Amino acid sequence: MGIDELLMVALMPVLKTLLIAVVGLFLAVDHISILSATARHHLNNLVYYVFFPSLLASSLVDSISAANIISLWFTPVSILLTFIIGSALGWILVRITKTPQQLHGLVIGSCAAGNMGNLPVIIIPAICAEKNNPFGDSFSCSRNGMAYVSLSMSIGAVFVWSYVYNIIRICGTESDGNVQISSTISKNQSAEINSSDSSREELLLKGCPSSQDYHVQPTFVLKRSEDGVKVPFKQHLKSLLGKIDLRMLLTPPTVATVVGLLIGVSPLREVIVGGTAPLRVVESSVLLLGEAAIPSMTLIMGANLLRGLKRSGVNLWMILGIILIRFAALPVLGVVIIKAARDFGMVGSDPLYHFVLLLQYSVPPAMAIGTITQLFEVGETECSVLMFWNYAVAAIAMTLWATYYMWLLL
Repeated sequence: MGIDELLMVALMPVLKTLLIAVVGLFLAVDHISILSATARHHLNNLVYYVFFPSLLASSLVDSISAANIISLWFTPVSILLTFIIGSALGWILVRITKTPQQLHGLVIGSCAAGNMGNLPVIIIPAICAEKNNPFGDSFSCSRNGMAYVSLSMSIGAVFVWSYVYNIIRICGTESDGNVQISSTISKNQSAEINSSDSSREELLLKGCPSSQDYHVQPTFVLKRSEDGVKVPFKQHLKSLLGKIDLRMLLTPPTVATVVGLLIGVSPLREVIVGGTAPLRVVESSVLLLGEAAIPSMTLIMGANLLRGLKRSGVNLWMILGIILIRFAALPVLGVVIIKAARDFGMVGSDPLYHFVLLLQYSVPPAMAIGTITQLFEVGETECSVLMFWNYAVAAIAMTLWATYYMWLLL
């Protein structure tokens, strides 16, 4: 295949995602206001509690089995590497740009966590549907591709809702703690805090802690004792681990991932999956709910980008830094890592699997980061701006990287 054909194959799924996102953006404008803030809030709850878990569970049950899960062992390793490398680069970025303390978690999380959910789920089937795709016939390509993407999506969701959730929470609450200790709260600040009581009560009803719940916790800063001796690092580490909310490991996406994997690799799969399975109606119902996740998530993504379009008072260097990390540094390192893994025989010989692994390094930040910032009311405006510019650049960057990946794997 020529480079022009590969470019068209890579461009079609990106355009499809953009068109749906534009519809979401249009529905969110003030004159239409179908996807208003309240509507997005309720739709986001449906996605988080119903649609996305259904998509994860149905995809894993249908495509993962005891026979193929062992061969996909490198998937979690690759995702872990994206988070480690992205976090390290994000930490360097916050130091260089002198990012405010409360935004450290947002910047590091945006560099570490990529959108391994709705974008690959749209991109892979769309590429497979192209007649001249480089990965074989459409049916086999879609079936195998969904197995790879489902596992990536599930593991990525676990990392986002455990690691990124906690790092944004910790950085946000540390900032709150510093303000509480170093200054006296004015009457205006007290009024603002009181006005947010209803929001915090709503979060508590959902079982989600708000940033105010943690304002009395000690800040994670290097302190000295009265005699001038530094507090040991072990004590700081213990303080940090004590702040990690392990309850977030039991989020609906995580539970759905575990259930889907257990059913997929167990004999129970024969009872649920297949045209003659006794409980096939259960799989069909869950699959029907899961099919609503992708359009809903993409509409929300487009609607949320409207806020970023309206507001531009964010550090330009912080935006450029995240864009360079996500669309330049990570993809280049990803090519090196996957090429080395392929040379050592760690990822098998399927080029489609290699393509999915490479795609993990070149996607924009996970949209779930926006949901997390809304939960803790930390960096919501900055997150909207970051997401807008990253997804605007992704339209071009992902097309070019996908074209290069396919050329590299031919």
